[in-house]
Amino acid sequence: MIAAGEVVQRPASVVKELMENAVDAGATDIKVIIADAGRTLIQVIDNGCGMTPDDAVLCFERHATSKLSSAADLHHILTFGFRGEALSSIAAVAEVTLRTRIGSEDAGVEVLMAGSENKGTREVSCPVGTNIAVRNLFYNIPARRKFLKSDNVELRHIVEEFQRVALTRPDIAFSLTHNGRDIHVVKAAKSFKFRIQDLLGTGLIGELMDIEADTSIASLRGYVGKPESARKTPGNQFFFVNGRYFRSPYLHKAVMKAYENLISEGSTPSYFIYLEVDPGMVDVNIHPTKAEIKFEEDQLLFQTVFAAVKEAMGRASVAGSIEFDNPEARDIPVMGTQFREYRPSSTPSVGVDWNYNPFEQEGDSSLSLRMTGSAGMAEGADMAEGADMAGGADMAGESRMAEGTRRYTDPNPNYGALFEDRTLPTAQVLIVQGRFILSQSASGIMAVHIRRARERLLTDRFLKALREGSHVTQTALFPVQVNVGVEGRLTLDEHADTLRRLGFDITPFGTDTVVVNGVPEGYSADSTTVETLVQDILLILSDDAQALSEVMEQSLAQKFAVLGASGNRRLSSPLEAQRLLDALMQSENPEFTASGRRIIAIVPADELEKRF
Repeated sequence: MIAAGEVVQRPASVVKELMENAVDAGATDIKVIIADAGRTLIQVIDNGCGMTPDDAVLCFERHATSKLSSAADLHHILTFGFRGEALSSIAAVAEVTLRTRIGSEDAGVEVLMAGSENKGTREVSCPVGTNIAVRNLFYNIPARRKFLKSDNVELRHIVEEFQRVALTRPDIAFSLTHNGRDIHVVKAAKSFKFRIQDLLGTGLIGELMDIEADTSIASLRGYVGKPESARKTPGNQFFFVNGRYFRSPYLHKAVMKAYENLISEGSTPSYFIYLEVDPGMVDVNIHPTKAEIKFEEDQLLFQTVFAAVKEAMGRASVAGSIEFDNPEARDIPVMGTQFREYRPSSTPSVGVDWNYNPFEQEGDSSLSLRMTGSAGMAEGADMAEGADMAGGADMAGESRMAEGTRRYTDPNPNYGALFEDRTLPTAQVLIVQGRFILSQSASGIMAVHIRRARERLLTDRFLKALREGSHVTQTALFPVQVNVGVEGRLTLDEHADTLRRLGFDITPFGTDTVVVNGVPEGYSADSTTVETLVQDILLILSDDAQALSEVMEQSLAQKFAVLGASGNRRLSSPLEAQRLLDALMQSENPEFTASGRRIIAIVPADELEKRF
């Protein structure tokens, strides 16, 4: 009758089971110690009720620690664990050392397990509670150990499970340590909001709004993010029921529906929604790992979540407005009869010295520079009014102005011209609406899609950088600090070498923050866009799919090229457009992007003729 499945899938599975057992044991302080992302060691220490020597030996038998006395108990589950198979499954694939003591005993017991076999039991001195260490996970199943992912990926999953348990019980102190470095250390908190702040940062708290609803089927409490704080990267989306984390695509749709037309497509808001329902109306035994549950009144619960989030949106959107129909509600102050007493009697005058020359130093007339051409129109006008001005000088001045050039002339030839004349070739291209470049071709007109052309060039450059290690970094004027959370920080650490080869200069700062010192050439280094850029990078890197290195390089180069091309500025001149065309024609495949979209289109002259 129990939907049991494989409990131990990866190190994070062990962390989840052991932490939940510690919470069920009534612990107020739980420490999690990890080494090598769980491959070498997973240790959980709690100050809970502990176990007797007999129970300590028996707990590694399958179903021996089940908290159910009868089948009817399946419908009234209030604890994390209830199947009693976690310790049995863990002991089958690892070397386990268990130390535990109950308060009424003077000494504790130590049990050694390996491959489901009891390797020894002895009396030891230990504090009240349980200390369980799991070493060399999957040591007897090499194939399973081989298919574990990188340390950063496995540690990221451990952090996820740690946060899910810690967010359910703010009254318990938790700590997570990896290879001697503290990742999370949170003390007992007064409320869920303080626990969220301790785990995920103070910055997140400022983005959250309270939600609350009480109905006949459920009591709802929690927090949802403001629409402007929604991000493209998934994260900080949590549902809890009766103190247990669960996933629910159905209720997620209820939240997203409440944000409809308030956030951009592809963005997801943060939310922490705690539900309290009658245990008899929820089935937590439908999923092997208890990650999903089933509600009897799921449609009513959908409406409850939607209404609660929508109400929070309405409260947050309340703002002052001008009431044109109400003469008493004026946002613009009305001037009283006394205003004229304080109004200035005259407007200040502005004096201009038309003979001032900024290039002339006081007492040294030899450095005086004379402006001619269009830059010296005022001086030319004064000279034209003079009776002693020669006609030849007028003709020369008009000639220079007609040529449309500006030259600063120095009476002293040793100083020369400040700006040399640069004659540019006649523009052969035309920029249309900042989106297309039009140029003449042998058969008609060639149209080039600007954004896709940039995407093609960036793809080629990033592929070269990934394969040869060459890159060009554009250093930011001011380094930008971005909070990415512990999981985001681990993702960036895992791909640090790849990002460096692409031209990103990102350094870690603490456990959940990075500092962006530079971006690839062509990207915007503006501080207001760097945070969005980092979120986009995390979205690209969040794909854990394994593939051939060549395929992964092509995929990364293409995704980062799309990201760089979409945020690029408009072309400022035909000369810049010509340079883009020249660079595009040097590409091995100038006609199509890496995703197969067309870059160049030719409009034949015959087709143009048909238009007339």
